Amino acid sequence: MRAELHTHTLLSDGELLPIELARRALVKGTKILAFTDHVSLSNLERVIDEARRDAELASEWGMKVLVGVEVTHVPARRLDEVVAKARRLGAEIVVVHGETISEPVERGTNMAAVLNPEVDILAHPGFITLEEAQLARDNGVALEITSRGSHCKTNGHVARMAQQAGALLVVNTDAHSPGDLMDMQTALQIALAAGLTREEADRAVVETPRHMVKKRWRG
Repeated sequence: MRAELHTHTLLSDGELLPIELARRALVKGTKILAFTDHVSLSNLERVIDEARRDAELASEWGMKVLVGVEVTHVPARRLDEVVAKARRLGAEIVVVHGETISEPVERGTNMAAVLNPEVDILAHPGFITLEEAQLARDNGVALEITSRGSHCKTNGHVARMAQQAGALLVVNTDAHSPGDLMDMQTALQIALAAGLTREEADRAVVETPRHMVKKRWRG
């Protein structure tokens, strides 16, 4: 049973209602899911409140759905403020949109994220350095290997930095549409293609996400 901890819905730039995404993920074999729509100070309350309603509905199917956010394009020096507010409002999973080759994320965002132990996942951090990966290890922030479009082009680099530093890794889809969702076998293939060993891939796909959910789940 795979956990998917980075997804988007109509609450930000995804294509589906949260409940629709949950249903499609369930059919793919995902029974542990996090809604992590893009947020800043402008929409935190609305996104968390509305996502919570469909998370409760999805529990009727035996799913464990966490209410989360992806803090996106926030000035690096204000990142801690937004993360803290998300936690106060009830966010169970906090993802930070990392510095990637395909979007103009402010430099310093990766560093701000890995210094904050309230951040669960640094998403597609294509420009991650070894120093930042070591800080991620020290603060329990997982680095993400992704199946998404242009973000996945740096998976190999992210994997190497995590391996050298001993940092946690997770594999996510960053799903925005139904076709982005994937099953367990595909997730393992993506991890292996990034350069992980089979043991490391199992840990990134299965063990680390489950541990994260156990730590954060409030249901």
